[in-house]
Amino acid sequence: MNKTHRSLLLGIAFTFSVAGVGFLIALLPGFRHIGPLSAAIILAVIYRHFFGFPEPLRKGIQFSAKNLLRIAIVLFGLKLNINLILQEGVPLILRDLLVVVFSIGVMMLLARSLKADRSLSLLLGIGTGVCGASAIAAVSPILKSKEEDTALSAGIISLVGTVFAIVYVLLRPFLPMEMEVYGMWAGLSLHEVAHAVLAGDPAGEEGLAMALLAKLGRVALLVPLCILLIWMMKKKNKNTSNQSIPFPWFLAGFLIMSLLGSFVLGVYIPVSEGVMDGISSLTSFILTMAMAGLGLNVSLRDARARAFKPIIAVVLTSILLSIVTSFIV
Repeated sequence: MNKTHRSLLLGIAFTFSVAGVGFLIALLPGFRHIGPLSAAIILAVIYRHFFGFPEPLRKGIQFSAKNLLRIAIVLFGLKLNINLILQEGVPLILRDLLVVVFSIGVMMLLARSLKADRSLSLLLGIGTGVCGASAIAAVSPILKSKEEDTALSAGIISLVGTVFAIVYVLLRPFLPMEMEVYGMWAGLSLHEVAHAVLAGDPAGEEGLAMALLAKLGRVALLVPLCILLIWMMKKKNKNTSNQSIPFPWFLAGFLIMSLLGSFVLGVYIPVSEGVMDGISSLTSFILTMAMAGLGLNVSLRDARARAFKPIIAVVLTSILLSIVTSFIV
């Protein structure tokens, strides 16, 4: 085995190990709501801080951070049930579109007012508006974001979203909302699919179903958002340089998997619920490996000053989003 192959395999094994420990930590009492993704990013950042970047494993870590990330985005498409969104129709899409535009717009306005890092703020705004770390991972190649910015923003959005989801659960008994309305509110305002599930579960089956429906409508907007960003980046580069923006083909894979999961699997090809749950778990694990790889690129010493103001901006944006969406459910 040559040096390159060894670096590749050992690096992948290392991110696999970090992801595995992240999943184990997420099973511990008190840590369940943090989730494996956040746990793995935190572990990777801590490792980098105390032990430095493991240079002999660079090839495999880069593979996890880039290639596995794209594989996870493609598989994530199976979570999007287009049928449910089509049944709910235009009102749902309009509300989801409002959430995306509001989140990105307010985040960037706050970032300008606070003089926060623009790259981190844009990624956090997209993560808040669409579907958390998955959206950040999808748009990062288009925006040509640094791996450190991708990992930082993914970690921040996961942690902030978890805190908000727990607050929703604690507030639910005191809110003057029916279960379905509460579920819709959670799905419209929380950051990731996992956060919508966490907050919607106490509202029963109907509340959880509405939370997922609203959240999946935002996930569906990921592809048109990416196409818009590609157009904007190409226009920007045309005015500044000849650098081209390649189309992120993994988004086509995301859309194909969405169509496959919505109209083929379970309709023309029998697939058990257990198999779909297994694919979902595999997707989560691959995404966690990718986040571990990205987390190893984060230097706390360099990121500490840059991340403070974007964190303030994303918390304020999330609070405002929760207030605004409570009036449109």
